[in-house]
This record gives sequence, structure tokens and C-alpha cells, in this order.
Amino acid sequence: MSKFAEPMVRLIDELKKLPGIGSKTAQRLAFHILRSSDDDAEALAAAVRDVKASLRLCTICNNITDVDLCVYCSSATRNQRLICVVEEPTNIAAIEKTKHFNGVYHVLHGSISPLHGVGPEQLRISNLIRRVEGGQVDEVILATNPTVEGEATATYLSGQLRRAGLKVTRIAMGIPVGSDIEYADEITMLKSIEGRREL
Repeated sequence: MSKFAEPMVRLIDELKKLPGIGSKTAQRLAFHILRSSDDDAEALAAAVRDVKASLRLCTICNNITDVDLCVYCSSATRNQRLICVVEEPTNIAAIEKTKHFNGVYHVLHGSISPLHGVGPEQLRISNLIRRVEGGQVDEVILATNPTVEGEATATYLSGQLRRAGLKVTRIAMGIPVGSDIEYADEITMLKSIEGRREL
């Protein structure tokens, strides 16, 4: 096995901590950074420092922002009475791509997963409850992932929010566009049948 200088080993080890980055990819990235110009390497380091120094969570929805309220919560054109609950800030981009949702968001920063020691108290649920208890919300859309953890989170939230007396809906799940029914698993097929709509 190749031996690298200590600074290179440290950089590879740090890069391996990133999600989806294994040893080989971390090594390739480290050598790319090494071959980069000093300006490019410094720009990368500065960008990482700036992200940590400048970004924080929106005080209303927990989205990542560099100002006190995120662009959705501070928008005068968004429907503030319609909240879409997602697990991670990255989920917002998928919903925004549709260009058909004009409400606001609430980011939980995870999902309920007893196997990983994540319960409701580890998620950002309390400020969601406060938002709906204020009476300024008509509907909450639960857009958690279609996984066991996502379903558990949606079920828990549904029970908590129903007490507030507002409309709680769940995103539809089923066969993706462009795929073949014969390859669908039984859960996906069940969700497709349950979520059918009249034409």
C-alpha cells in the first residue's frame, strides 16, 4: 500500500468523512486539490470556512439560510398558510423543480429511526407544532421519504398535528413515470393503488 505524506493522509481522511466518498474517491479528490493552483485551493478552503461561518437555520422553518428568515418564509408571494414538511433541506429542491408548489416549508433534519437512536425529540418538530397552533396554517403536507423511517415520521406527525384541527395530507407514492409496472415491488404497487385518482 502506498504511503503518503502526513498532510495528504489527513486530507484524504477528512474527505472520506463526506457522504458517498470512499477511500479511492477521497484519494482522487485530494490529489486534484494538490494539483490545483494555490488560488483554487484557497478558494475551496475559504468557501468551506464561509459556509460554516455564514449559514444558519431559519428561525421559522429550519431551512439553511444566510439571513434571519429564509427566502421562502420571508416571501410575500408564497402561501404562508400551506406548509410542506420535509426531512432534509435538500428535499426542497425536488419540490421546487415542479414549479407547482407555492407554500412554505418545514425541515425536520432527519426522520424517526429507533434503530439509530433518533426519536421525535431529536427532530425539529416542536417549532412545527407551535407554527400550526398559532392558527395561521390551513394545511400541512407531509413529504417525508417513502421509507420505513419516513412513514413512521409521517404517522407520528399526523397524530400530533390532528390535535390542532387542521388538514394534514401525505404526498402520493407509487409507480414512477417512465417505469414498468412489472418491476414494481408490492409496497410501491399498494401505494399506487391506494393513491389512485379519478380521471
